[in-house]
Amino acid sequence: MENVSKELLREYIKKQNFTNANDILSALKEMFRDVLQESLDAEMDEALGYGKKTNANSRNGYSKKTVKTELEPIQIDIPRDRKGDFEPKIVPNHQRSVNGIKDKILGLYATGMTTRDISEQIKELYCVDISAETVSNITNRILPLVSEWQNTPLENSYSFVFMNAIHYKVR
Repeated sequence: MENVSKELLREYIKKQNFTNANDILSALKEMFRDVLQESLDAEMDEALGYGKKTNANSRNGYSKKTVKTELEPIQIDIPRDRKGDFEPKIVPNHQRSVNGIKDKILGLYATGMTTRDISEQIKELYCVDISAETVSNITNRILPLVSEWQNTPLENSYSFVFMNAIHYKVR
């Protein structure tokens, strides 16, 4: 299983033609934003009880929000409803930092956790109860993104330089 993941990662890197570390960070930022956005949309679907293309629509577009991540600030679209009752749990109103979400989301997929385990993880992180059904809806929206990323081609080999240093102040 581990070899397959490494091969898929290599294929993805080959397809992207990364030339420096900033290119890699940019790709990670885009993937994280996509996963976060799909999670927010799934949470809105759960709150309203239906999808986007329904006649009894009470969606009211999106509002832009810039949040700080461990990588760098990203701009996301927070879904709104007409009544103004929707309050996202993944990125609560007035929260400007989502540090730690990246590790939690990656950990959820890496360990093959159940929806109940994922629900408990989110409760630990945000102190908010999210049902296993909501977690299932969120993961169902994210899985196609993960699958698409896993199916991108990688190169056979890559060159890299690893540097390490110790700096001492001497008088």
